[in-house]
Amino acid sequence: MRVLYEDNHIIIVNKSAREIVHGDKTGDTPLCDLVKQYLKEKYNKPGNVFVGVTHRLDRPVSGIVIFAKTSKALERLNAMFRDGSVKKIYWAITKNAPEHDCGELDGWIVRNEKMNKSFLYPKEVPGSKHARLRYRHVSKSQNYNLIEVELMTGRHHQIRCQLSAVGCPIKGDLKYGASRSNPDGSISLHARSVEFVHPVSKQQISVTAPVPNDKLWQDFEDNMPESAESV
Repeated sequence: MRVLYEDNHIIIVNKSAREIVHGDKTGDTPLCDLVKQYLKEKYNKPGNVFVGVTHRLDRPVSGIVIFAKTSKALERLNAMFRDGSVKKIYWAITKNAPEHDCGELDGWIVRNEKMNKSFLYPKEVPGSKHARLRYRHVSKSQNYNLIEVELMTGRHHQIRCQLSAVGCPIKGDLKYGASRSNPDGSISLHARSVEFVHPVSKQQISVTAPVPNDKLWQDFEDNMPESAESV
C-alpha cells in the first residue's frame, strides 16, 4: 500500500494508473477494498473495517486519493470537497504547449454517460455544470510539455476535456484527442498534491504524491524548476 499520510481519521494513498477507486462493473478489486485490507492487517482489526470514499480519480489517472477512516471525517471531507476547500494540484503531460504560459479555463461541461465522455460549451446549456481551472506551463522536454493545474471545480473528466479544448490533449488520452495510447493504458495525468485543513484536528495538511515510475514522468519531476513548485 502506497500510503502518503495516515492518522486516526484519514488515510491518503498514491493510486497507480489502471486502479479503480470504487467498485464498478469490471469486477476488479477497487482501491478502497485494498485500503480496508491494509488497515485490517496493520491494526489486526476483527470484522469489517470502515473506509469512506471522499472523491474519485479516473481509472487511467494516477496520484492522490483521500479516504476517511471514520464517519465523522467522511461527512466533513465530503462537505469540504463540495465547497472547494481542498486545494487540488494536478500535473499533466501534453504534446502541445498552451498558447499562454498561464491562465484560467472556464466553461460548461455536459457529461454523456453512455459514451463516458464530457463535452465543453462556452455558455450554460441544459444539463451543464460550470467548470473552472487554473493552469501553468511549468516545464518542457524535447517532445512534451508539463502543465500544472489547480482544479477549482470537480467535474467529470474536467481536466482532460478542458485541456483538449485548447489544443492540449493529455498524452495517452485517445478519448480526448491524443494521437496514440500509452503502453500501460494510462493517461499522463497525475493528482500531484493536496492541501486542506484536517476535518477533525484542524491542522493544516499538505501532501505530495511522487510521480509514476516512468522515465518521462521521472525526468519532469527531477528537473522541475524551483519556481514552479505550485500554481
